[in-house]
Amino acid sequence: MLSIEFLITSLIVVLIPGSGVIYTISTGLFKGSRASIFAALGCTAGIIPSLSACVLGLAAIMHTSALTFQLIKFAGVAYLLYLAWGMWKETGALVLEGEDSKASLWSISVKGFLINILNPKLSLFFLAFLPQFIPAEGPSPLINMLVLGGVFMGMTFLVFIMYGLLANSLSSYVVNSPKAINYIQRGFAASFALLGAKLAFTDR
Repeated sequence: MLSIEFLITSLIVVLIPGSGVIYTISTGLFKGSRASIFAALGCTAGIIPSLSACVLGLAAIMHTSALTFQLIKFAGVAYLLYLAWGMWKETGALVLEGEDSKASLWSISVKGFLINILNPKLSLFFLAFLPQFIPAEGPSPLINMLVLGGVFMGMTFLVFIMYGLLANSLSSYVVNSPKAINYIQRGFAASFALLGAKLAFTDR
C-alpha cells in the first residue's frame, strides 16, 4: 500500500512552495523556531477537513456544486489577501521576536489551519490523488485511504517544520538589517497576494 511511488510523489507535492510553506517560513523567520512548529501544526491540521471530505465523498459533491466551490474559494482568496495586507502594513516594523505566549502560539496555528481549510482545491486534490494508490483488490479502501492520508499529513508536518527551522536559522543574518527585513516582508506580502490572485482565477 505504501509504495515508493506514493512516497516520492507525496514528497514532491509537499516540497512545492504554497501558501502553507510561505506562512511557515515567514513565521520561522520572524517569530522563532517554536512558533514555526505551531505554524506547521496548524497547516497540517488544516488538511484533516479536506481529507475527511475526500474519504466521505463530500469532495465529489463540492466538485459538482459551483456555488459551494466558489464560496469556499473566495473565502480563501479573502483570507490570503488579509494575510498579505497584514504583512505589508507592518513593513519595516517587524522585529525578530522571542518566545511567544501560549495564546499567541495557538493563534499562529489557527491562521495556518485557516489557510488550508479555505482552499477548496485541497479536497479535490485528495479526491484525484489518493485513489491512484489504492489497490483495486484491496479489502478495505477506506482504511487504505486513511493510512495514505495520514502518511501524507505526517510528511507535510515534518517538511514544514524543516522549512520553518531553516528559516529561523537564517534569521540572525537579517536581524541587524532593517532593509533586509523590509524587503523580505514585502516579498512575503506579495507572495500571499499572488497566491490569492491565483486561487481567484482557478477553476474546478
